[in-house]
Amino acid sequence: MKDIVILGSTGSIGNNALDVISKKPDLFRVKAITANSNIKKLIEQTYKFSPKYVSVFDEKKNIEFRKIVSKKVKVLSPGVQGICELIELSKPDIVLSAISGAVGLLPIITAIKNSKRVCIANKEPMVMAGDMIVKLAKKKNVEIIPVDSEPSAIFQSLKGTEISRVSKIILTASGGPFYNFKGELSNVKLKDALKHPKWKMGKKISIDSATLMNKGLEAIEIKNLFSVDINKIDIVIHPQSVIHSAVEFIDGSIIAQLSNPDMRLPIQFSLTYPERCPSSVKKLDLFETEKLEFYRPDFKKFKSLDMALKAAKAGGLYPTILNGANEKAVELFIAGKIKFTDISDTVERVISLWKDSNSYKKITIADIIEADNWSREKALSVTQMTRTKKQEFLCFYQY
Repeated sequence: MKDIVILGSTGSIGNNALDVISKKPDLFRVKAITANSNIKKLIEQTYKFSPKYVSVFDEKKNIEFRKIVSKKVKVLSPGVQGICELIELSKPDIVLSAISGAVGLLPIITAIKNSKRVCIANKEPMVMAGDMIVKLAKKKNVEIIPVDSEPSAIFQSLKGTEISRVSKIILTASGGPFYNFKGELSNVKLKDALKHPKWKMGKKISIDSATLMNKGLEAIEIKNLFSVDINKIDIVIHPQSVIHSAVEFIDGSIIAQLSNPDMRLPIQFSLTYPERCPSSVKKLDLFETEKLEFYRPDFKKFKSLDMALKAAKAGGLYPTILNGANEKAVELFIAGKIKFTDISDTVERVISLWKDSNSYKKITIADIIEADNWSREKALSVTQMTRTKKQEFLCFYQY
């Protein structure tokens, strides 16, 4: 029996993880769960899985949740501090990190220091501090297992093979909802951007998938997780999402992982590794599988992908700047304050303003947090400046 902590239990990954765990009561016990603000779902999970500790990130929702279930469970303080305290108190075997965004960085570091395995579903911390996370995990003898379907596929395809025996990583992408879109991307609405053709996901990652930034961030994550040169990562558009990624070895052989697109499978693999257990996921029937298509990415149409790969090559704090600016821009798009195409434009402008003075020294967590804050502030100011100029133009035109 392994004790599990789920960070972000009310989101898509968290819900799927609890579904997997509910079908393996002899293998796993939920020790603690956290959520951002969805206390209705969190209350349901608390009564169903009886965790010992719970934390709600949002301060007001934390107080509200505490009043309802304080006799049932120990509710910890809000914010990152509460999440980290929850991990420390739980002393779990496994931490599954499914918190969206950079806010998951410090909890992952805390998890490495207080558990035996960290299953990472949020790629942003790996983009910002992947080298540090991997080094700390090795130092603490803690396993890092990727949860996203593509990094999981690569992990499985490598099967412990030395990275020096790898010719290239074939990272697949569905292409998102707009890969074959013929209209003006600037006119895209939020509801359309959230309609991913293959996966049901949270808002932030759905928008990242629509811009293909998600695949760029994933490439940086894979670079850091497997210590592979970014130039050895080939991104391939594969609309059917049956081949979740592959590895080509120096002898020309290619090993891939195939399955129906269902996140419960890589989640279960991350929890049970190195064992494989029966699952409720519908098995892939090759006779019923539609044709498999593969295309080269359109870097001009989706410049977020191009920017991510360039940030990976530049190194230093550029991936952090890219990620922070993108998070803020996506947040503004979801709030209806900027257009879809403004997301990549904002990221591009913020990157152009960054002067990386840390390339000559060892980067610290403090440097990363400072750069992350800077990029968000710049992204906000850039979009505000753009909106002001547009308003001034409209006023002048009307006059």
